[in-house]
Amino acid sequence: MDLNGKRIVLLGGTSGLGFATAQAAAKEGAKVVVASSRGSSVDNALLQLPSDAEGYMLDLSSEKAIISFFNSIGEFDHLVYTAGEAIQLINLDDLEIDNARNYFNLRYWGAVMAVKYGSKFIKPGGSIVLTGGIASLRPGAGWSLGASICGAMEGLTRAFAVELSPIRVNAVSPGVVKTNLWTSIPEDDRESMYENIGNSLLVKRVGESDDLAKAYLFLMKEEFISGQVIVVDGGAVLV
Repeated sequence: MDLNGKRIVLLGGTSGLGFATAQAAAKEGAKVVVASSRGSSVDNALLQLPSDAEGYMLDLSSEKAIISFFNSIGEFDHLVYTAGEAIQLINLDDLEIDNARNYFNLRYWGAVMAVKYGSKFIKPGGSIVLTGGIASLRPGAGWSLGASICGAMEGLTRAFAVELSPIRVNAVSPGVVKTNLWTSIPEDDRESMYENIGNSLLVKRVGESDDLAKAYLFLMKEEFISGQVIVVDGGAVLV
């Protein structure tokens, strides 16, 4: 499948993995629609995307806002969901249950609502690509919430693939990638983490957003894959 002329909606598409995917898709001739909860992020993304790109400020925790968004933009070919808040490592003793419940709002329930209300606007031959993470396969201490969400996204991907057929539904499962999701960690500590983890990986570096963008594009273009989770982690689950 060629992405030239295809309309792609990227929720969380103004930064990190989503923005890298929007840029890569636009280079192949796709018309991209990016959405984020931060207006400044939307404006900045549009400055770097082609003139036919569309950008919207969207609260992905609001069901009403998501319904209105999809009703307003109309039909499209592919939906990509990469939205997520900064990663927080929380040990069980420090876990506050109400906060833990809220942690699922954007990454999990936002994705559920996006698929529920967006799938009816996907054209024949289109697809949905969600985002998980390798924490479900290899969690560390403090990763109970992150691992839970990643595991839930894998199950959700497979269930949606069955229920929404013939729309293809897949997911990308990243390892450690240099994105704004790690900004809760002080910069010096963050760079040290990247170096230490990178040295431990089979490819001897952590990921870049462009590495992951290739996986999202592959899943949009490959017409004979559905219900699958593609791990892109530099070999992290093996070491």
